[in-house]
Amino acid sequence: MNHLPLESMANAIRFLSIDAVQKANSGNPGMPLGMADVATVLFAKYLNHNPDDSKWFNRDRFVLSNGHGSMLLYSILYLTGYTSIDELKNFRQMGSKTPGHPEFGLTSGVEATTGPLGQGFAAAVGMALAESILKKQFRINHYTYVMLGDGCLVEGISHEAASLAGHLKLNKLIALFDDNDISIDGATCLSCADDVEKRFLAYGWNVDKIDGHDFDAISLTIEQAKKSDKPTMICCKTIIGKFSSRAGTSSAHSGDFSEKDIKQTREKLNWNYEPFHVPDDVKNAWKKTVERARQNYSSVSLTSENKELHRRLDERSPDSVSFQCLTLESSGNKELQRKLNKRLPDNIAGVLADLRNKCVS
Repeated sequence: MNHLPLESMANAIRFLSIDAVQKANSGNPGMPLGMADVATVLFAKYLNHNPDDSKWFNRDRFVLSNGHGSMLLYSILYLTGYTSIDELKNFRQMGSKTPGHPEFGLTSGVEATTGPLGQGFAAAVGMALAESILKKQFRINHYTYVMLGDGCLVEGISHEAASLAGHLKLNKLIALFDDNDISIDGATCLSCADDVEKRFLAYGWNVDKIDGHDFDAISLTIEQAKKSDKPTMICCKTIIGKFSSRAGTSSAHSGDFSEKDIKQTREKLNWNYEPFHVPDDVKNAWKKTVERARQNYSSVSLTSENKELHRRLDERSPDSVSFQCLTLESSGNKELQRKLNKRLPDNIAGVLADLRNKCVS
């Protein structure tokens, strides 16, 4: 199959990442170079989103848990219309919308603040859990995709979150593991010998292992994951810093490349353009992916059937909660504070879906 459009689209991510890190003289180019192929397939063929309505509630979620590779995400956000080329040029600069690690609420299209490794993975589990609850009551039906690295998986939070996701069978959760065998200190075997496949199978996940640079394999595996009745971990065997002279080494993890190395990488991929320039045919290919994603777009209107959803999103309490609190206050009974602390949430748990009955400890 001719993958020239996908290859060029992935290379746009690679060189925008290289150029931004080079200009900032700081950053992590290795991960974007290694995971560009996986990210391109995901956004080009599967992720439902709309840059014109970035807060569309039924959009698919994409969380970059290994947030040090933020230029991968920022490059895609530029190519899909969420941010400008000037913001990419201001990468890691004071006051920019492209900080070193993604920050929720600062940059349109960023779903979660990530930096502490494993945090984004756990947040993605929470998003998938929310979807599984809301789809039973409202017209909510989206997938949650999370990209993560070995650093995320060695953190304790990943064990707890993965266990919960498997137990609850959060089948709309798909994890894309950057399985490159390299950490910032060297080979991952220096600090960890976990068998990721067996670990996640034990949690109750579906697990697949693929070549993270094979477009067909990436596409087929995501399609299979979307049909699974379990959460899916896709172990993508990749090469950190792919196509650079530092490929497959820890030196690709962070820091700007030399001008010689960048020149060689451009020549190797026939990317003969000025920094931050993306040719029109590649830009248009990325625009077509947004057109595909928009086909599944529908706004959630404030109708009688989803007023409750909007109330929860606005973090407003129903009127009945105030009534329950008033009833409790007017009873006038004197009792221990901890018992009162139990009775209050017990009284309102029946009318507020966010709460359950409280234990006394």
